[in-house]
Amino acid sequence: MTRLFGAHAVITGGSSGIGLATAHALAARGASVSLVARDPERLAAAAAELTAAGATVRTASVDVADGDALRTALDELVGAAGPCDVLITSAGQARPGHFLQLDDDVFRRMVEVDYFGTLYAIRAVAPAMVERHRGSIVAISSAAGLVGIYGYTAYAPAKFAVRGLCEALRDELRPAGVHVACVFPPDVDTPQLAEENRWKPAETAAISGTIRPLPASQVADAIVRAIERERFAVYPDRPTAVLAALAPLAAPLVRRLIDRKVRSVNPR
Repeated sequence: MTRLFGAHAVITGGSSGIGLATAHALAARGASVSLVARDPERLAAAAAELTAAGATVRTASVDVADGDALRTALDELVGAAGPCDVLITSAGQARPGHFLQLDDDVFRRMVEVDYFGTLYAIRAVAPAMVERHRGSIVAISSAAGLVGIYGYTAYAPAKFAVRGLCEALRDELRPAGVHVACVFPPDVDTPQLAEENRWKPAETAAISGTIRPLPASQVADAIVRAIERERFAVYPDRPTAVLAALAPLAAPLVRRLIDRKVRSVNPR
């Protein structure tokens, strides 16, 4: 098992949602945490919340899509708090919409933030982990990284890319003693979901509307268990685990169910 007491955990997207909940869970096990996010005000509020709970916290305000700036920020955090023992790449964006109505910039931004934002962070800390022969890298994909869903033509490909990166990276880094995990959360009750819901087509809302969002703390607990037990695939709830296990066989059924939901909104 990976020891978290005394570890230095770096969390991108750490100012809210899954990232902040995971920071709390890691701090409760004795880890110091470094939060990375764009909004300095949210970062300050998150740091104050964690500090009030007794955590040791550092922050860096940076856009994860800016590789050079992110590397500089992570180098500074490591210089101040010590080597990164745990990396959680939680920064991400989801912008649903109809394929024919989305601008090219939306597709580009999803890849820049969700995929390259994950890649840049990993490339910044992985060499030192390999050199030290220990460390844990946890990337947040999505249930939409398991099965493409109506309305997520920009978001799902980026999350599929995160999944592919993690699967290949796991095999490369395991011999060097570095643990890699990939998390597949469904809808989670976070500020990001509230923003995402503003843009969902009616068909997408119909597909996901019957599914109750998970609390961020449930995802965080699953992440911490995966780190401690060095598991690769992390499914925070049973339905997503079943979907992952049966996706190839169940794909025709899933597509029919989605078609039915779409027709209920748009019967043409």
